[in-house]
Amino acid sequence: MSKYLHLPSMRVIILFLIFNFTIGYCQKDIPTDYFINPLDIPLAVSGTYGELRSNHFHSGLDLKTEGQEGLKVYAAATGNVTRIKISHFGYGKAIYIAHPNGYTTVYAHLQKFSPEIEAYIKKRQYAKESYEIELFPKAGTLSVKKGDVLAFSGNTGGSGGPHLHFEIRDAKARPMNPMSFGIDIKDTKKPTINGVWVYSLDDTSHSNGNQQPTKLRLIPMDNGDFKAEGIKALGKIGIGVSTIDQQNLAANKNGVYKITTELNGQENFSMEMKRFSFSETRYINRLIDYKHYKKNRSRITKLFIEKNNPLSIYKNVTNKGFFTIEDSLSYTLKVFVKDFKNNTTEISIPVKGEQIDHITKEEIIKTPHLVKPTENFTYNSGIFDLYIPKGSLYEKAYLDIETNGDTIKIHEDEIPLHKNMTIVFDVTNYSPADKKKLYIGRLGYNNKHYHVRTNKKNNRFSTRTRTLGSYSLFTDLEKPTIVPINVANKKWMSKANFLKIKIDDTDSGIKSYRATINGKFILMEYDYKTGMLIYNFEDK
Repeated sequence: MSKYLHLPSMRVIILFLIFNFTIGYCQKDIPTDYFINPLDIPLAVSGTYGELRSNHFHSGLDLKTEGQEGLKVYAAATGNVTRIKISHFGYGKAIYIAHPNGYTTVYAHLQKFSPEIEAYIKKRQYAKESYEIELFPKAGTLSVKKGDVLAFSGNTGGSGGPHLHFEIRDAKARPMNPMSFGIDIKDTKKPTINGVWVYSLDDTSHSNGNQQPTKLRLIPMDNGDFKAEGIKALGKIGIGVSTIDQQNLAANKNGVYKITTELNGQENFSMEMKRFSFSETRYINRLIDYKHYKKNRSRITKLFIEKNNPLSIYKNVTNKGFFTIEDSLSYTLKVFVKDFKNNTTEISIPVKGEQIDHITKEEIIKTPHLVKPTENFTYNSGIFDLYIPKGSLYEKAYLDIETNGDTIKIHEDEIPLHKNMTIVFDVTNYSPADKKKLYIGRLGYNNKHYHVRTNKKNNRFSTRTRTLGSYSLFTDLEKPTIVPINVANKKWMSKANFLKIKIDDTDSGIKSYRATINGKFILMEYDYKTGMLIYNFEDK
């Protein structure tokens, strides 16, 4: 009796183990001949996988399309369309294909889709009466084979020029480097070094008698490598490097694949752009010197791991990548910067340990407002309430907070926030009519202001943001403008392929639009970069 009761359970366990072994095998052993190139032109990239972007790592390859739109985009492997998303921003028109081996490919910034997929989407856009839409087709509804024309390349969404954004994601939806799968980009060029810095990382350490980040003078060698000027240091220090890589078929300044450091010939630290998860990507602001980036618009990658940095791109790390320099000893620090094709640029840094009595320390300006990563922070003054939740800052910092009339200054944008802070304005003193036109804006360069999402609830207007700086109330008194492009009085439109209209708003921006012909909804595609609305008469 017992035997028969346990037999089905054993079958379930065996099947479970086989299933998990199969999935694990597929994901562990990366197939290098499974996916084909999504374009049928020599591949040139304007953006590499993992390169440093604003608040995130780049999650795929940006493949150049010869400066034009409309190139055929091919399914990299057989599979099912599992997601389609069309938005004004971000990826624009994007499509996701799940493949039998557990991976998913993503194609973004598309101009349009294949006729079958286009018809599927249009039907649902008209039913929803919305250009922006997100769809999750059931398995088998939209199947594609390797090499099928899936779509046509474009410049939709947040794209800065015509190109195809291409991703490969694993079974846990983590983007991986497409070049690991055999997507080949010709590259015989060594990475370029823009600068190297030394960081003093505790109260007693220094480099050349200074606790401020110190930029080193680099001496170029005949083979393309560099030797840095010798430094005198003591205690706990770290290295930062500013670097880019370029491939053969494009002049774009792209990201590197791998950076390694050594101390006297022993590897001390390594970071590799092979795979990461979207949940960790904002920790890029812990990887880079954020303050330097905001002031100089160049990114320094810190080759050491500070607290509150859970990035998974690190490996073979000793003592979190720090170097401990002792008095009267000599060291050779080396940095190796590599691209995916293993082209390598080496930097050699001679270090002599030396105790110095008088150290120029980094000045810390103390204010009444000390914010700690482990505690919530609140501020109340006049019409303002400010809330910064715990976990927003990576390390404690004194914030300079000031108010003046309808404006609140919350430090400068030189400290990164990992979570949204909430700023609340009390608008009791405004009339009901004025409140309708009122919104919150962020003050930028030369006091130019930018509209931010404003939540209105009775007399409390609020916004949530991860950017420090100055915020104020503004009134929008101007109506949006509508300008016909190919429409004129008494012009007969029956032979036109498209209806084109330009819309704009000089203050708070376009929130929504709706178009009809003879009272019937028509689908107009909107490109926020040009302000253009376009209707295709083939929709009828």
